[in-house]
Amino acid sequence: MKICFYALREFDELHFCREMKEKYKIDFVYSTEYPNEKNISLAAGCDGVSCTPCDMSAKVLKSFHDVGVKYILTRSIGYDHIDLKAARELGMKVDNVTYTPTGVADYAIMLMLASVRRLAHILKRAELQDYSLKNKLGRDFSVCTVGIMGTGKIGRTVLKHLSGFGCRLLAYDIYENDEAKKYARYVSLDEILRESDIISLHMNANEENYHIIDMAAISKMKDGAYIINTARGKLIDSEALIHGIEIGKLGGAALDVLEFENGLYYYNLMGEVMVNPKLALLRSFPNVILTPHTAFYTAEDVCEMVEGNFKSCFEFGTGKKINGFENQTA
Repeated sequence: MKICFYALREFDELHFCREMKEKYKIDFVYSTEYPNEKNISLAAGCDGVSCTPCDMSAKVLKSFHDVGVKYILTRSIGYDHIDLKAARELGMKVDNVTYTPTGVADYAIMLMLASVRRLAHILKRAELQDYSLKNKLGRDFSVCTVGIMGTGKIGRTVLKHLSGFGCRLLAYDIYENDEAKKYARYVSLDEILRESDIISLHMNANEENYHIIDMAAISKMKDGAYIINTARGKLIDSEALIHGIEIGKLGGAALDVLEFENGLYYYNLMGEVMVNPKLALLRSFPNVILTPHTAFYTAEDVCEMVEGNFKSCFEFGTGKKINGFENQTA
């Protein structure tokens, strides 16, 4: 068996690929580039293709199918970048990965703390030797009400870890979870928007929750509330977010993911013109923290993401796994 890895990072993922090759007895080839017309032929003779969030539209899937690829494996929890309908029609099996939730969960909490204490703004001014206090006033995190939207593995871990801070914790999910109930009270969407000082998103992106944070949702939120997103950029309407910050409705935001981030994040664009005007505008706000989709980025998680693709390919090939997405919750 053989896997073709795309957008493989030689400085971290390659080491784990070599380890998993020996463990699962599955060979691999790779490209450091995303799939494109020039490098799809690299997958010829491979059983599976491994990707990160990128263009995996029907056209791209058909090209892989034509060179004999049977499995599409994404090194991410989210899989909204893959045209699942087209994959089914082509008879291709698709699978995502799961990994230890503590890395993303703790990163989200770090962003919460940094937001309410205005840490990014303080550090920027300190670099210029501005040590004055004006416009640096923060909030006591322990007296905040934190609303967690999405109580899958990561959301539940956030709740568990937040329980030691003394915050009042609320949760929203269409599927309630007994473990989450140990730490938080489930409420309606309207109530979590209305009651929370901080909203943290931990949901998969799908048609039902596309732009779940839009103008209407922001209008229901507390004045001065903060939005944290370490899940998927499509959950937030960027124009509504920008408007909410501009008029002072929101206290700020911390975003590890952003709409239309493909082609930007994970590239070195230093010195180049920014082609995403929303990203450029958000960067200009002193109460917005932007990190380039790095909440997952720990050695432990990278290892699990790579191994997850080798394991899926092995289980598909040996018949141990018939369908993908056994663990779809974030």
